[in-house]
Amino acid sequence: MPVSSRIPPFLKQVVEQRGERQQKGKKLAEHDSREMLGSRLGFLFLSAGCAIGLGNVWRFPFITGEYGGAAFVLIYILFLILLGLPIMVMEFSVGRAAQRGVGKAFQILEPRGTRWHLFGYGIILGPYILLMFYTTVTGWMMAYCWHMAVGDLSGLTPAQTGEFFGAVLGSPSEQLVWMTLAVLTGLLVCMLGLQKGVERVTKWMMACLLIVMGFLVIRAVTLPNAEAGIAFYLKPDFGKMVDEGLWEAVYAAMGQAFFTLSLGIGCMTIFGSYIDRQRSLTGESVTIMILDTFVALMAGMIIFPACFSFGVDAGSGPGLVFVTLPNVFNSMPMGRFWGFLFFVFMSFAALTTVIAVFENIVAYFMDVLHWSRRKAVLINGVLVFLLSIPCALGFNILSDVQPFGPNSGILDLEDFIVSNNLLPLGSMVFLFFCCSRRGWGWNAFMDEADAGKGLKFPRCLRLYVTYVLPAIVFIVFIQGYIDKFGK
Repeated sequence: MPVSSRIPPFLKQVVEQRGERQQKGKKLAEHDSREMLGSRLGFLFLSAGCAIGLGNVWRFPFITGEYGGAAFVLIYILFLILLGLPIMVMEFSVGRAAQRGVGKAFQILEPRGTRWHLFGYGIILGPYILLMFYTTVTGWMMAYCWHMAVGDLSGLTPAQTGEFFGAVLGSPSEQLVWMTLAVLTGLLVCMLGLQKGVERVTKWMMACLLIVMGFLVIRAVTLPNAEAGIAFYLKPDFGKMVDEGLWEAVYAAMGQAFFTLSLGIGCMTIFGSYIDRQRSLTGESVTIMILDTFVALMAGMIIFPACFSFGVDAGSGPGLVFVTLPNVFNSMPMGRFWGFLFFVFMSFAALTTVIAVFENIVAYFMDVLHWSRRKAVLINGVLVFLLSIPCALGFNILSDVQPFGPNSGILDLEDFIVSNNLLPLGSMVFLFFCCSRRGWGWNAFMDEADAGKGLKFPRCLRLYVTYVLPAIVFIVFIQGYIDKFGK
């Protein structure tokens, strides 16, 4: 007869409760020794730095102008609140409650007998694949800082500016050098530690980004005929929205609101694990979204007045940043200086994302495998560098690799995997985990989200975030495939 069967039930319960208390005490002891962010500003800037990326600068202004200016902005902000805010609060809550990133958070919070922690192992793929192409694009920004500073773009005709960008992409050595510099920047900052490296450098970069952006906006809106560009960008035009297709405008606003915050790949989870419970997470999420939206709006206030002032087409994507705008700067008094400042602004926007995402990867291995920060940084630095090589060579040596047909490349494939798959699917995991009885549960989520002073999460939204929001995210997921393969 087993010994355990001879223990009276009340004593067995005491033993089990004592064991649970010991486990909780052990977890709390681990949490207490964990490095935390030194300030609320550091948390806000780090989270906003991850959200603020190149999509804010070259995609948001273009689609805003295309779909009716301020009319589109209103729809975008609506979806930012309806889609982005609840998922961001959930990611932060999971991280803060567990005091761990996705590698351990689900395991700590999941009910006994469930397997939510398996999702944590899959979600970490997102940061890796994101950096596989984002380091290359960040390298482009840093390269143009240099080329602008030394005057390589000065005096070029519009055709020559396009050829120059093509030459930059076509040079394997230049692509590898600047990509490597982007990887090394993330590696060195994370090596310095959370407070001394990641938090301190991100705060300086974000502060410089906002200051430089302010100078560029002032210069742009004071150019001749700048008011025409401002009107095109921000004047509400619902007729234009209808002409372009109402569903296309709504889906564009929905997609931009969803993808701009980098939700679903665990980045916000790790930042949530670095903060205390003094402030509510809904209020902090709103502040971060305001910063993200402000930068996106101000990017348009730089681009459209400048383009209209010099009569050039405000195209989208890389062509706008690397071909159209250098032509504008060449036509502008002190254009070399303003062009350099613009690409400093772009580089800071990109590097804050690289640093934040790299920190998510480093923290994963510190949590799951108990590696030292130095070991996690060095091994993952080498791994990210190797994984980034195909994208860096995708415009030259590997240009024949065209996964989606002519004019596509390795970057398009990697971006599609992250933006159209891992972000929406990962977000659905957080939604189900926080709302399901078989997951962490609604009440536990609400207790964590509302802890501290500040704006509280509306409890009346329970049915919405449990049933409606997952359906909307699924529509975004399916529409991404329709746009890619159905046209």
